[in-house]
Amino acid sequence: MKFSDIIQLDAIVEDLKAKNKPEVIKELSGAVAPMAGAEAQDVAIVLMERETLSSTGIGGGIAIPHGKLPSVKSIAVGFGRSIKGIDFDSLDNRPVHLFFLLLTPEHSTGGHLKVLAQISKRLKMNQFKERLLSAESTEQIYQVIVENDEEF
Repeated sequence: MKFSDIIQLDAIVEDLKAKNKPEVIKELSGAVAPMAGAEAQDVAIVLMERETLSSTGIGGGIAIPHGKLPSVKSIAVGFGRSIKGIDFDSLDNRPVHLFFLLLTPEHSTGGHLKVLAQISKRLKMNQFKERLLSAESTEQIYQVIVENDEEF
């Protein structure tokens, strides 16, 4: 599987309108749910439940909200960007600018972990983050994400 297999242009939100964590979850859920074969409300509920365990705001301006749903048949990824940043209860207490949302089937463990690892690996590269922040369109964001389309 490649990144281009699990993310679609329609699941990218170039400029999030959200002002807080629940709004981010709702906005990204609406973008990813159609490609995941799920209802946006169900996606938002499972993601907010996951957030009660611990924040998926990992620091450095990044959050990776993720969850599993029985209605999801294959792994789906969405992306959202906020230039000004949004309070997401991050581990470093700083605003989040880049959000990768991950949805997987309920009984998918290996695939879920592989995609999380791949996203984390990419987000450790400063050039990747900078290119996502400076991209001027949804199409450019998509291109940056799939550019190093490795198998995982």
